[in-house]
Amino acid sequence: MSTPLSNGEIVVGLDVGTTKVCAVVGEVAEDGITILGVGSVPCRGLRKGIVSNIDWTVRSIKDAIESAQTMAGVEIRTVYAGVAGSHIRSQVSDGVAAIAGGEVTRADVERVLEGARAIPVDADRQILHVLPREYLVDTQDGIRDPIGMSGVRLGVKVNLVTAATTCVQNVIRCAERCNLAVADVVLEPLASAESVLSDDEKEIGAAVIDIGGGTTDILLYVDGGIAHTSVIPVGGNNITNDIAAGLRTPMAEADRLKRLSGCALGRMVADDEEIEVPGVGGHPPRRCPRRVLSDIIEPRVEEIFAVVRKRIEDTGLIEQLSAGAILTGGAVLLEGMAEFAEEILGMPVRIGHPVGVRGLTQLIAGPQYATGVGLVKYGAQIMSEAQAREAAPPAQSMIRVQSSASGKIPKDAAVMTLPRAEKSKLWEWIKQAF
Repeated sequence: MSTPLSNGEIVVGLDVGTTKVCAVVGEVAEDGITILGVGSVPCRGLRKGIVSNIDWTVRSIKDAIESAQTMAGVEIRTVYAGVAGSHIRSQVSDGVAAIAGGEVTRADVERVLEGARAIPVDADRQILHVLPREYLVDTQDGIRDPIGMSGVRLGVKVNLVTAATTCVQNVIRCAERCNLAVADVVLEPLASAESVLSDDEKEIGAAVIDIGGGTTDILLYVDGGIAHTSVIPVGGNNITNDIAAGLRTPMAEADRLKRLSGCALGRMVADDEEIEVPGVGGHPPRRCPRRVLSDIIEPRVEEIFAVVRKRIEDTGLIEQLSAGAILTGGAVLLEGMAEFAEEILGMPVRIGHPVGVRGLTQLIAGPQYATGVGLVKYGAQIMSEAQAREAAPPAQSMIRVQSSASGKIPKDAAVMTLPRAEKSKLWEWIKQAF
């Protein structure tokens, strides 16, 4: 992946967001993931999660990567890149395959997943992920990991996540112009869920709501599997635009006011609190009640959570989200976001912080780093699966027998299964023959 300082493998997550580019460097060892470095810089090259200016995006990626590798002391060559945007789509599919040897192997699982993804996709779209919801072995359903089970037929129900090919290629092209290889492109809410959700929350049902600068991403877990994913093209930048227009202040100052003094719930603001609002075009700053700022923010936040609730209701899964909603992304740092979300969504809500890593945890403790840390954890999981695949014992070979005048066994002999006693006699005969 990169040039590590120790024996552990280095995995780098690259979160290319609408408002910032964040690179997180992690060292993966047998006992867990250690965060070695973080680089985060503002980005103006994306609009609603989609690359709109390649040069600006490349510049931000370079700065973030240089900052991260300086802190970590490694040379970064390969990254796992996140992708989001309103072009993301999700659909349900299923697949069926015969179980070759009467016992489910990893090869059987890979074959049935290939069958599930073999559906028509528009020419301008590509499949990003095949996310299994459950496996079925013969008539038994609700299986998470079928490997080792006995049966004749293996089935699977999956969620297929598709994306616009040009949008994905633009992210890859930006990374390549920074002399980086992209190991995989990952759906950002999937990465965020990896870093903030516990296994118990996945089991009893939870909604991950990632509110970034340009988009709000939704991911639903039901019965331990991903049941739905969706992207709404509204985010924190819409709140900033409303503040700039409502208070007649520059965008940069509107963003600063949002972060330092903003509140999503007006009744949490005291009547006597005041803020200083910078003027535009040489006009002097003026003071106004902080309640005015919250009155601008509250309707937009209410709109975002109302759309989120509508999307969740449309799936018919809202009653199965017993663990409630977990908010991530930089926009959820607004005061009162969790309380307002609970009122509108009608379920328990908490702010999601990255967990399950060690090292420089104080630098990645905020919800705005959930995607970057999740990309590292996703990359570590991919590497672990690849190592398990390599370490798996080869499938039990059948003894191939065919009678011939020479008494030798040709390579293309027919397959026969023999009792153990017959096999031992046959091996003795083979030793004598050769």
